Amino acid sequence: MKAFLVGLLFLLCIGVFTFILILLAPLLLGLVFVLRLFIFLAMGIFFIWLLGKFIIWVWEEIKKL
Repeated sequence: MKAFLVGLLFLLCIGVFTFILILLAPLLLGLVFVLRLFIFLAMGIFFIWLLGKFIIWVWEEIKKL
């Protein structure tokens, strides 16, 4: 009887966690979209900065000649 109750409790917990996950799925999808947007924005800013550093470096090398 004890094993049956433990198994039943386990299945009940799995059901509750699944229900919570289903309710949070739209929130998680929204967070993934926002995180992806921030990552692309940060990468864009980083590459623009890197391009500027490269141009300044090339300009200094040309001035040395």
